[in-house]
Parts: sequence; C-alpha cells; structure tokens
Amino acid sequence: MKRTWWKESVVYQVYWRSFLDTDGDGYGDLQGLIEKLDYIKNLGVDIIWLNPAYQSPDKDNGYDISDYHTIMEKAGTIEILDNLLLEIHKRGMKLIMDLVVNHTSDQHPWFVESRSSPHSPKRDWYIWKQPEDGKEPNNWRSYFSPSAWEWDQRTEQYYFHSFAVEQPDLNWENPEVREAIYAMMRFWLEKGIDGFRLDAIALLAKPDGYPNAADPQDIRYLTNNPGLHTYLKEMNEKVLSHFDILTVGEAAYVTPEEGLKYVGEDRNELHTLFHFEVADEMPSWDMLRFKDIQNRWYEGLNGKGWNSQFLNNHDHTRQVTRYGNDKQYRVESAKLLATMLHTLPGMPYIYQGEEIGMTGVRFPSIGDYNDIAMKNRYEEEILKGSDPQVVFESLLPLSRDNSRTPMQWDETPNAGFTTGAPWIKLNPNYKEINVKRDLESPNSIYRYYQKLIALRKANPVMVYGDYQDLSEGDPHLYVYTRELDGIRWLIILNHADHETPFTCMAGFDNPNKKLVIANYIDVQQEASIAHVMLRPHEARIYSL
Repeated sequence: MKRTWWKESVVYQVYWRSFLDTDGDGYGDLQGLIEKLDYIKNLGVDIIWLNPAYQSPDKDNGYDISDYHTIMEKAGTIEILDNLLLEIHKRGMKLIMDLVVNHTSDQHPWFVESRSSPHSPKRDWYIWKQPEDGKEPNNWRSYFSPSAWEWDQRTEQYYFHSFAVEQPDLNWENPEVREAIYAMMRFWLEKGIDGFRLDAIALLAKPDGYPNAADPQDIRYLTNNPGLHTYLKEMNEKVLSHFDILTVGEAAYVTPEEGLKYVGEDRNELHTLFHFEVADEMPSWDMLRFKDIQNRWYEGLNGKGWNSQFLNNHDHTRQVTRYGNDKQYRVESAKLLATMLHTLPGMPYIYQGEEIGMTGVRFPSIGDYNDIAMKNRYEEEILKGSDPQVVFESLLPLSRDNSRTPMQWDETPNAGFTTGAPWIKLNPNYKEINVKRDLESPNSIYRYYQKLIALRKANPVMVYGDYQDLSEGDPHLYVYTRELDGIRWLIILNHADHETPFTCMAGFDNPNKKLVIANYIDVQQEASIAHVMLRPHEARIYSL
C-alpha cells in the first residue's frame, strides 16, 4: 500500500450556502468561506471539499449545473473563486470541488439545443426514447419522483432523469459528451484545484436495453452497470492521471467487492469512494451492523484500496442526532463519534458544524422545508391518500434539511450567519450550540477535534495501522486495535446511553500503556483497565 498525502489528510466539507453570508442576501457565499479559512485551518484540516458553486437555476441546490465554467451569483464570481483557491493554498490546504457529470440542468445550453429538435446535433448528448404503448419507455423511478422519464411536448419523446425533472441525464455512450466533460475537468485542474468529489458517479452507465425493473422501487438498477468502469478508466487516462490530485466517487449500492473496482490501486480509476452502507442503509444506530460493515470493507480493501469515513454530510441527518444522543449526552456522543471516525481505517470527513456538535432540526410543517426529495416524496404519498401528518412525521428523521441549516457561529441574531433573511430557517438551539462557545471552552467538541486531528498527523498508526475488531457480538462496546511497526493502539468505545462493563483482554492492561485521549476529562492516566465500568458514550484511546 503506497503512502500518499491524501491518505494522511482530513477533509472538511463546506456547504457554502449555509456557511457564512457576507452580502446579506440570506445565502452563504465564497467570500464567507474565505473569511473563515483560518477557523478551518486552526481545526487542523488539510482539504476543503466545496459543494457545487457553478452556474445553476438552483432547483437542487447547485446539483443542476447550467454552466460548468462560471460561478452562480449567489456564491460569488469566478474571480472570488480564484482568490479562494489562492488563500486556501497560502494556508497549506487544498481544495476539491464537487462535480456533477451524470446530469446537467435542463437550462444548460447542451440540453436546450438537444431538446430543440429530434434532429439536433446534440440530440444524442442526452437520453431520449419513444413512448411505449403511449406511456413511459419503462417503469423505472428516479431518486426524486415516481418516474425517471419526462415527456417533452415539443419533440414528442421522453427524456431520462435519474433525479429531478430539471436534471436530465447525459448520455455517456456518446464520445462527444465524454470529451466535452474531460475538457471541462482539465479547465478546473489547470486552474489549480486539487481534485474532485464526483457526484452520483455510479450512475453514468445505464442498463443495456432499458428493460422494465422487477421492482421499480428498488432503484439499484440505476447504478453500477456494465460500462461504468470503462468510462472511469478513460477519465483517469485522459484527465485524472495527469495531475497530483484527490478523487472521491459517490457510489451508492456498492459492496466491498464492487467498491474495489473503483479504488483498487492497480485499476487506475479513482482514489477513494463514499459507500452508503451506513448513511443510506442504516436508518438508526445498529452497533452490530456497523461493525460488520467496517470489518467487511476493511477486509475487502486492505492493502488494495482506500476507504472514506463519514456519518453525515449535506444529504444526511447530522450524526449526533441520528447516531448519537443529541440531548443528555450531546457532547460525549459527539466526541465518541469523532474518536471512532478518526481511528477507523480510511480518510475522515468532517461536515461543517459537526465539529461543534450541531444537531438535526424539526420544523413545524412541510412548508418550512426546502429539500426537493422530501417535498416530492411528501406530495407523492399524499396523492396516494396517505395521512399528511403521518407522512410528514415519517420524513422528518432523514430529511436532508437536517444538515443544511445555517452554520451556528454565535448567539447573535441568525447565529451570525447572515444580516438578511436566511434561505432556510435556523436551528433554534444556536444560542446554546455555536462556534463562539466552543472556542471559549478548553473541553469543547471543537477542541477535541483539534486534538484528534493533531494525533492523526503525529501518529501514522492512525492512518496506516492494521485494524482488528476485538468486540464482535457486543451490541454496545466497540473495541479495536490499530497496529503499525510495533506500535499498537487500543480504542475503547461505549456507544450507549448507559454504563457498560468492560473487561480488558489479556495482555492489554500492562504497566507501559499510555492514555492518548479520552472524552471524559477525569480519566486517570495510570488507572487500570482490567475491569472498568464505562460511562455513557465514553471513548478512550490507549497506546500499548
């Protein structure tokens, strides 16, 4: 396994529209990120991942791109982006940009031309099909709506969209499309950015023949189809391999075996990926399931490819709410989750606000939400005759707006995020949970993240160490080791709202052990761990 700069890095995700607004329009902007770069740098972060800021009608918060080469007005200008890149590099950090190449906006000039006529030179740049028996070409659904097909009255054909109707899929079978995408990628890399997070990359190849699905609700048929890895190898050969960058693929419904096809170091495709066996497929905390996922992915990638570690991002409810305890043990469970993610094999990702323990939110009604996926699902279920309140309650826990509320900087109006009217409501708890408070406390969640990241930089065992789970079958304790070049660390986590007894394995409670970090400040360095009653959400790391 090669040692590289990106494997040793920690990534901080900036959802810029909710980060900091500097012009009072209620949306965060790139200038706001520039003003807070020192805050991110002081955390110890190496790489910033920036959500899409390209020109867009903003139907899906920037994931519907209408011009790949310019910046949307809400975010700023290309000149501000250039300055942002300069300031990030000046601080010794790197920038990776979110890039959407599975689909564009329906307002992109490519699609405008494509839909202008069945004979358009760009007609085949997107996926157009004739009706079948006067209806959609097949029974596929999209991520956001009951059908993946939208009727175009002017040209009397359907076009395909894996997401919203305003997000038509590109036809990757067309070599002209691929060359146009590669040219655009070179534009950004030659500008000096340090890589891409590739959105929905598992969807580029479509099932041959577009057959009806046996179960249209199970949309796995949209992903990981034959031909995908041919495209990724070509992308690597023509673009990615020519730059010293980091590439991260968003790949839904992948197993470790399938994941290795993306990131195997002998395959020349991508560096690492996001799989969603946790964030998409584990609705609430399940220790046994989580450990099984970690063990399988470690065994599948060990020595061959690299993993990513995350529990939340802009698409998933904040981790302390979904997988921890955001009430009585918010601080302790936030620190425990951080300890876990920064010591498991792979690259840790921090989503903005996670480092201060920001929580999910509950707004009063569906009208308070912006999440297009949530709103479409709500309307779909209401049309079926379902009870509106029951549907609303069922959608709350996993609404993407849980993680999209504005960054909570201080206790001033609008949490210091904007002087205007925020594009989305704030979490009402911002007066108790905010950056200002955390920076003033030596034992805050932010300070704990700083220590974890500093430890990772100083101890290669956290990055490259072999991993062994010592707690299989335990529903509350997660105990594992990382070992490298004779150095062995023991990580002990009690992921529970109650005390849990821990009995140390033979040979581990030795006189030479050293407490590296703990999330309860009163743990004694010299205390025996032969038999310990661990407190709720207690986390400890020992060097043996």
